[in-house]
Amino acid sequence: MKKRRFALALPLVLGAALVLALGVSTGSAKQQATFKAAWIYVGPHDDHGWSQAHDKGRLYVQKQLGSKVQTTFKELVPEGPQTCQVIESLVRDGNKIIFATSFGLQNCMVSEAKKHPDVKFEQATGTAQSKNLAEYFGAGEDAIYLSGMAAGAASKKGVIGYVVPFAIPEVIRHANAFALGAQATHPGMKVHLIWTNSWLDPGKEKRAAQNLVAAGADVLGQNVDSPATGQYAESKGVPWVGYDSDAHTFAPKQWLTAAVYNWGPYYLRRVKAAMNNSWKSGFYYGSIKDGMIGLASYGPKVTAKTKSAIAAKKSAIVSGKFYEFSGPLYDQKGKLRVKKGQKLSVKDLYAMNWLVKGVIGSAKG
Repeated sequence: MKKRRFALALPLVLGAALVLALGVSTGSAKQQATFKAAWIYVGPHDDHGWSQAHDKGRLYVQKQLGSKVQTTFKELVPEGPQTCQVIESLVRDGNKIIFATSFGLQNCMVSEAKKHPDVKFEQATGTAQSKNLAEYFGAGEDAIYLSGMAAGAASKKGVIGYVVPFAIPEVIRHANAFALGAQATHPGMKVHLIWTNSWLDPGKEKRAAQNLVAAGADVLGQNVDSPATGQYAESKGVPWVGYDSDAHTFAPKQWLTAAVYNWGPYYLRRVKAAMNNSWKSGFYYGSIKDGMIGLASYGPKVTAKTKSAIAAKKSAIVSGKFYEFSGPLYDQKGKLRVKKGQKLSVKDLYAMNWLVKGVIGSAKG
């Protein structure tokens, strides 16, 4: 579950006015005949991370449907009462389907869905559903496991640093998957966590990376949104695994890979369903198999042997022969959490509050 906050000092951020900064794609001049769809981001649409991945999905919808649709986004939207104001403005503008891409926006999505039964609402990483409110996410943990394999293979010391935002089930399961993947290619691997308590804060992320390297980490990974960790890794010659988007340009020599989300096809299906009145509420959890989840390009430090191992594991995940959260699994203190022969369900993952053996840090943040 994502509760994203934005704390990035960029020229883009020029004050409160940008909270409701509006980006509108080109669309038909005949507004009456054009179906309107909107997206809400808590960060900038070009953050090279989470929000940008969703905006790529929006642009995919626009490209595929052309003049039949007009897509709109609002960025830098804070969580709280202002979220409701943004949604109200989108409804007044005639948007008939609204996608909110952060768990922290959910409360207003729930209340606004009740107020506007003729509008379709979709909440990324959410847990609430109603007749006109659906939720969606993807099994990012599967690709994160694979990216962890790349990190583990690149480590010589057996110590990886992982920059993490908030101690919520989503991030905890991702950190666990990353550690399990790293241990698959480097048995005994330790993964040290530093919590930033922010989804996107380059300053905090860089300091976390500095501290992790100073503590002995010879590979860095992240579950935060900006490429600041990678930029520091590049400057220090430390291999780096990203998250959300392919950000190899920020660390061309040290980039390994990243778990990425391909939101476009899902967004296209849902917008088309809303347009032809076949839309129904529900819960969607995308996978590697259906193309929602994947790995970014590999960097120069990922060996052919590692690529082959990752490909084999990916194939096993797709076929159902492998699942990273199958028992036996032990927590940090050696307590058996998942018995042999058992598998955690998606519901279990949404409530995960413990860290696997080998992860150094607190599950409470």
